[in-house]
Amino acid sequence: MPSNSYYSLNDYCRKTFGRKLYKLSLNGGMSCPNRDGTLGSRGCIFCSAGGSGDFAAPASLSITQQIEAARQRVAGKMPHDGKYIAYFQAYTNTYAPARLLRPMFFEAIRHPDIEVLSIATRPDCLPQDVLELLEELARIKPVWVELGLQTIHSRSASYIRRGYDLNCFEEALQHLRERKISVITHVILGLPGETDEDMMATIDYLAHSDIQGIKLQLLHVLRGTDLADAYEAGHVIPLEMDHYLDLVCRCLRRLPSDLVIHRLTGDGPRSLLLAPLWSLDKKKVWNTLQAKIRSENIVQGQDFVP
Repeated sequence: MPSNSYYSLNDYCRKTFGRKLYKLSLNGGMSCPNRDGTLGSRGCIFCSAGGSGDFAAPASLSITQQIEAARQRVAGKMPHDGKYIAYFQAYTNTYAPARLLRPMFFEAIRHPDIEVLSIATRPDCLPQDVLELLEELARIKPVWVELGLQTIHSRSASYIRRGYDLNCFEEALQHLRERKISVITHVILGLPGETDEDMMATIDYLAHSDIQGIKLQLLHVLRGTDLADAYEAGHVIPLEMDHYLDLVCRCLRRLPSDLVIHRLTGDGPRSLLLAPLWSLDKKKVWNTLQAKIRSENIVQGQDFVP
């Protein structure tokens, strides 16, 4: 049931693993059906050339080399004995035969400092052999599958060129949950044409779905995307900070208190971001959001022991 408390990823990790975990962004060298000509060649309307993996290491490195390089980037934030989440982030990370995915995923999950394998993908890229591979991996360490739903509304899905319908998401969720694999769903707030009520309808739908985590993402306008063209033509108006933070608080009130909140804002690469520029001041955004959460009596981790 919805409540006035929310369960952050940090709280979940401390409760489950006894410590905070940092994500290491990895690149498996995948493509995407929205880019290789299967469904399209230009990607989703908001997606940069990096395929949401702008912070990941080069795919030319081995997975172990990528893990070590990513560890160096966060070394100042971590204790010497830190543990990590291996996050396959760039493009669609199950968009290959299982025989090709197997060595990459096993190399990551068997690394001694990796506690969780997290895989970002699309619901229409989970064939039977890949599902069986994920089930096998989940017997070794926890596996999270991140599905980019973004919205439940078909008109918005068509506009952003998502390329699959809601039924596809529901079937993928069912197949993953039958295998006891945790599912994290991505939602974008501020999609063109969506009202506050439309966005809350997506949240209400997910509040009653068998998902274990959610990422709330501000719509970023990045250079080189079709969304950037629409923005520069005056057809897209990004959310103002106060509006976005109000939406986040409304989402937290509607989501179950045991659903893990993996993200409340999200980052756009500074070199690519056209709008909204207020999101670049991450410290201000975070502090303002935390103050708003407190003012609305939404308590982080109220029912959970770190």
